[in-house]
Amino acid sequence: MMRALVSSQRGQTLIEVLVAVAVTAVTVLGLIAVQLAIARDARGMSYRVQAALVAEAIAEAARAPNASDAAVNQWKTRAASLLPKGDVGIAGGSDPAYARATWAWQASLPHDIIDAPVSCGDADVPQGMQCVAIAFSR
Repeated sequence: MMRALVSSQRGQTLIEVLVAVAVTAVTVLGLIAVQLAIARDARGMSYRVQAALVAEAIAEAARAPNASDAAVNQWKTRAASLLPKGDVGIAGGSDPAYARATWAWQASLPHDIIDAPVSCGDADVPQGMQCVAIAFSR
Protein backbone atom coordinates (compact mmCIF):
# COMPACT_ATOMS: atom_id res chain seq x y z
CA MET A 1 0.00 0.00 0.00
CA MET A 2 2.81 2.38 0.88
CA ARG A 3 4.56 1.49 -2.34
CA ALA A 4 1.47 2.35 -4.42
CA LEU A 5 1.16 5.76 -2.74
CA VAL A 6 4.82 6.62 -3.39
CA SER A 7 4.73 5.59 -7.04
CA SER A 8 1.61 7.67 -7.78
CA GLN A 9 3.24 10.88 -6.48
CA ARG A 10 6.44 10.57 -8.46
CA GLY A 11 7.06 13.72 -10.52
CA GLN A 12 4.36 15.85 -8.89
CA THR A 13 6.82 17.69 -6.66
CA LEU A 14 8.97 18.45 -9.69
CA ILE A 15 5.98 20.01 -11.46
CA GLU A 16 5.12 22.03 -8.34
CA VAL A 17 8.69 23.32 -8.16
CA LEU A 18 8.67 24.28 -11.85
CA VAL A 19 5.37 26.16 -11.44
CA ALA A 20 6.72 27.95 -8.35
CA VAL A 21 9.90 28.95 -10.21
CA ALA A 22 7.87 30.22 -13.20
CA VAL A 23 5.57 32.30 -10.97
CA THR A 24 8.57 33.71 -9.10
CA ALA A 25 10.33 34.59 -12.37
CA VAL A 26 7.26 36.42 -13.73
CA THR A 27 6.88 38.30 -10.45
CA VAL A 28 10.54 39.35 -10.41
CA LEU A 29 10.34 40.54 -14.03
CA GLY A 30 7.25 42.59 -13.15
CA LEU A 31 9.03 44.18 -10.21
CA ILE A 32 12.04 45.03 -12.39
CA ALA A 33 9.76 46.66 -14.98
CA VAL A 34 8.07 48.75 -12.29
CA GLN A 35 11.44 49.86 -10.90
CA LEU A 36 12.61 50.91 -14.37
CA ALA A 37 9.42 52.89 -14.95
CA ILE A 38 9.83 54.64 -11.59
CA ALA A 39 13.46 55.51 -12.37
CA ARG A 40 12.49 56.86 -15.81
CA ASP A 41 9.69 58.99 -14.38
CA ALA A 42 11.99 60.30 -11.63
CA ARG A 43 14.53 61.34 -14.24
CA GLY A 44 11.82 63.06 -16.25
CA MET A 45 10.66 64.92 -13.14
CA SER A 46 14.24 65.98 -12.45
CA TYR A 47 14.45 67.46 -15.96
CA ARG A 48 11.14 69.25 -15.44
CA VAL A 49 12.38 70.81 -12.17
CA GLN A 50 15.65 71.92 -13.79
CA ALA A 51 13.74 73.39 -16.74
CA ALA A 52 11.42 75.28 -14.39
CA LEU A 53 14.40 76.75 -12.54
CA VAL A 54 16.02 77.82 -15.82
CA ALA A 55 12.75 79.34 -17.10
CA GLU A 56 12.34 81.21 -13.83
CA ALA A 57 15.89 82.56 -14.11
CA ILE A 58 15.20 83.70 -17.69
CA ALA A 59 12.06 85.50 -16.52
CA GLU A 60 13.98 87.22 -13.72
CA ALA A 61 16.74 88.24 -16.12
CA ALA A 62 14.18 89.69 -18.54
CA ARG A 63 12.46 91.65 -15.76
CA ALA A 64 15.70 93.18 -14.50
CA PRO A 65 16.00 96.95 -15.00
CA ASN A 66 19.13 96.55 -17.10
CA ALA A 67 17.99 93.48 -19.04
CA SER A 68 20.45 92.33 -21.68
CA ASP A 69 20.79 89.45 -24.07
CA ALA A 70 23.98 88.35 -22.31
CA ALA A 71 22.00 86.88 -19.40
CA VAL A 72 19.63 85.07 -21.75
CA ASN A 73 22.59 83.68 -23.73
CA GLN A 74 24.22 82.53 -20.50
CA TRP A 75 21.06 80.66 -19.51
CA LYS A 76 20.81 79.16 -23.01
CA THR A 77 24.26 77.71 -22.54
CA ARG A 78 23.38 76.44 -19.08
CA ALA A 79 20.12 74.89 -20.30
CA ALA A 80 21.98 73.10 -23.09
CA SER A 81 24.31 71.55 -20.52
CA LEU A 82 21.58 70.67 -17.97
CA LEU A 83 18.87 69.33 -20.28
CA PRO A 84 19.04 66.96 -23.25
CA LYS A 85 18.76 69.18 -26.35
CA GLY A 86 17.81 71.97 -23.95
CA ASP A 87 16.78 75.37 -25.26
CA VAL A 88 15.34 78.46 -23.61
CA GLY A 89 13.78 81.62 -24.88
CA ILE A 90 11.35 84.44 -24.30
CA ALA A 91 8.12 84.55 -26.27
CA GLY A 92 5.66 87.41 -26.48
CA GLY A 93 6.84 90.99 -26.39
CA SER A 94 3.97 92.48 -24.42
CA ASP A 95 2.30 91.47 -21.19
CA PRO A 96 2.24 88.65 -20.52
CA ALA A 97 5.55 87.42 -21.84
CA TYR A 98 6.61 83.80 -21.47
CA ALA A 99 9.95 82.41 -20.42
CA ARG A 100 10.14 78.88 -21.73
CA ALA A 101 12.52 75.95 -21.52
CA THR A 102 12.27 72.97 -23.86
CA TRP A 103 14.10 69.65 -23.88
CA ALA A 104 13.95 66.29 -25.62
CA TRP A 105 12.08 63.65 -23.66
CA GLN A 106 9.77 60.80 -24.53
CA ALA A 107 7.10 60.40 -21.90
CA SER A 108 6.38 56.89 -20.67
CA LEU A 109 2.66 57.49 -21.22
CA PRO A 110 1.00 59.13 -24.21
CA HIS A 111 1.11 62.89 -23.79
CA ASP A 112 -2.61 63.48 -24.20
CA ILE A 113 -3.80 61.38 -21.27
CA ILE A 114 -4.24 63.81 -18.40
CA ASP A 115 -3.52 67.48 -18.88
CA ALA A 116 -1.23 67.99 -21.82
CA PRO A 117 -0.69 71.67 -22.65
CA VAL A 118 -1.86 72.82 -26.06
CA SER A 119 1.14 75.08 -26.44
CA CYS A 120 4.07 76.34 -24.46
CA GLY A 121 3.83 80.09 -24.06
CA ASP A 122 2.22 80.65 -27.47
CA ALA A 123 4.83 78.42 -29.11
CA ASP A 124 3.99 74.94 -30.37
CA VAL A 125 6.21 72.20 -29.00
CA PRO A 126 7.44 69.64 -31.53
CA GLN A 127 6.78 65.94 -31.05
CA GLY A 128 9.21 64.37 -28.57
CA MET A 129 9.92 67.66 -26.80
CA GLN A 130 8.75 68.73 -23.37
CA CYS A 131 8.27 72.33 -22.28
CA VAL A 132 7.94 74.49 -19.19
CA ALA A 133 6.62 78.03 -19.60
CA ILE A 134 6.42 80.75 -16.98
CA ALA A 135 4.32 83.83 -17.68
CA PHE A 136 5.69 87.13 -16.41
CA SER A 137 5.08 90.84 -16.70
CA ARG A 138 7.89 93.14 -17.79
